[in-house]
Order: sequence, then C-alpha cells, then structure tokens
Amino acid sequence: MNLFTINTLLAIVWSSLWADFTLMSLATGFVIGYAALWVAQPLFGGRVLYFRRVWRVLKLFAFFLYELVVSSVRVAWDVLTPTQLSNPAIIEMPLDVKSDIEILLVTNLISLTPGTLSLDVSPDRSTLIVHAMFADDPDALIAELKDGMERKVMEVFEQ
Repeated sequence: MNLFTINTLLAIVWSSLWADFTLMSLATGFVIGYAALWVAQPLFGGRVLYFRRVWRVLKLFAFFLYELVVSSVRVAWDVLTPTQLSNPAIIEMPLDVKSDIEILLVTNLISLTPGTLSLDVSPDRSTLIVHAMFADDPDALIAELKDGMERKVMEVFEQ
C-alpha cells in the first residue's frame, strides 16, 4: 500500500473518530496523517518520495492560485477600462515535459488561467500551441510559461 493511500485512510479514520465528515475535518485528518507518517518515515526505509511530492504539489497549487488571481485582475482591467491593452497572438511553446499526464496538466493549467488557452499539442508532443491575450513579447511569454507552469509540473513528477 502506498503512502498516499495510508494518508487518505488516516484522514478518514480521523473524521470517523470525530463523527464529522466535512471537507475541513478530512483536510485536518490528512495533515495530521501526513505528520504522523513523517514521524514514522524511518519505518519505511530509504528515501521516501511521497513527502517531497506532497510539498511540490502544494507549491504548484499555490503558484497556480497566484497566477489565477494576477491574470484575472489583468483581464478584468482590460475589459473594464476603455483602452485596449491586449495584443492577442497564437504562439508555439516547445515542451520539455514528456509524459501524457505532465502534458495534460500543463495544458489544463494554462487553459484555466484567464487570458491564455491551450489550443493543440503537436503530433510529436514537442510543441504546445497557445492563444494568449497579452502577447506583446511572445518570447517573454513563452519563457514565463516554461519557467512557471511547466517547471512546476516537472518538479511534481521528477523522481
């Protein structure tokens, strides 16, 4: 049984003990279960990737929330003000991610961020076609996407 499954079971047991199956209770149980597994880490032997991966997923989530807020404000400002600040363009972003799940996550995170939309992935899965609302400098936008979303996704899935 992997550590994520054990942590989930610990969260369910925690909620059962409190007879409170709310999202907050499950999240609390998950955090307490994570801490308990962290303390018991020597019992699992060697390096345990689970603890680093959870931290990287949380960092990706926080980064995405930050990008979501910043881009939402930027798009709302452009829509609500009389001046047109957008310079839309379709750009080709070379992909460093290789697996299907990494490509899926990168494309979905880009599409969920206001002002950008993933249009297609090349047949050889080396290029992502993106429509960007603010593409004044396409090279800077590509660098921002690669250094942001793609790098964070790669960190989550690296061994």
